[in-house]
Amino acid sequence: MKLSILGCNSATPLENSHTTSQILEVKNHLFLIDCGEGTQIQLRNQKINFSRIKHIFISHLHGDHFYGLVGLISTFRLLGRTSDLNVYGPKGIKEIITLQLKLANSWTNYNLFFHELESKTSHIIFEDDDVLVTTIPLDHRVYTNGFLFREKPGKRLLNIEKIKDFKIKSYDFQKLKLGKDLITEEGNIIKNESLTLDPHLVKTYAFCSDTSYNESIVPLIKFVDLLYHEATFLDSHINLAKKTKHSTAKQAAKIAKLSKVKRLILGHFSSRYKDKSQFITEAKSVFDKVELASDGKIIHL
Repeated sequence: MKLSILGCNSATPLENSHTTSQILEVKNHLFLIDCGEGTQIQLRNQKINFSRIKHIFISHLHGDHFYGLVGLISTFRLLGRTSDLNVYGPKGIKEIITLQLKLANSWTNYNLFFHELESKTSHIIFEDDDVLVTTIPLDHRVYTNGFLFREKPGKRLLNIEKIKDFKIKSYDFQKLKLGKDLITEEGNIIKNESLTLDPHLVKTYAFCSDTSYNESIVPLIKFVDLLYHEATFLDSHINLAKKTKHSTAKQAAKIAKLSKVKRLILGHFSSRYKDKSQFITEAKSVFDKVELASDGKIIHL
């Protein structure tokens, strides 16, 4: 699992800091999470093959989280895309995007599917053999969801050193990966665990932006490998955070601590703060394993 930060500024883009957008690579998937203004420029800057994107997750309908979407959809058309594109977001996103496409007479030449969300409880919105995606209901000024991405267990790994000691047919490799025991030509049974290794540990990533301090999400993100939590303000502006339904760095750290996550990454910073190191200082007073998001940052899980 690999996370690429395309943008992490709040409200408005700056010269060297774009609004919210991320790419999460999970096995064979390339998921786009939010699509703020300038997302496709950042995709090109980071040399990401965005034709691989088949699923886009939009947290809420504030401009800094989806104003880049219609442009990206249009670019896909101009590049000759033919594969399906799925967009998951709040009810109303289909109306907004289709109206823009209609007035520009710029319909797609590929299937564009909208999966509109209304539920205020966590539920599965995407699942295949490799990954499960569920919503994380957040508390913001408009209907908002975070997203939890959870890998599914993979196949067992072949222990090459052990396998060399036996005459194993290539067609038996798949059976071993599926956890089945090996039956030799002599009829002897060799236990699977003596020929294979445990699969790679599954990884989990939780995206939580935008939201006020909200302990109800803790059971949903318990023990995740990486939590991205918005930290629009420092604690000196906690009253403004309450008014706008955003969080402070210290509040994000409290959520991380309560959830017992392995790592916390802060983002969605207000432009009023020039020295971002203050966010780290404030958060580390509560939770130690914390880092700041920045445009172009890549995190391997």
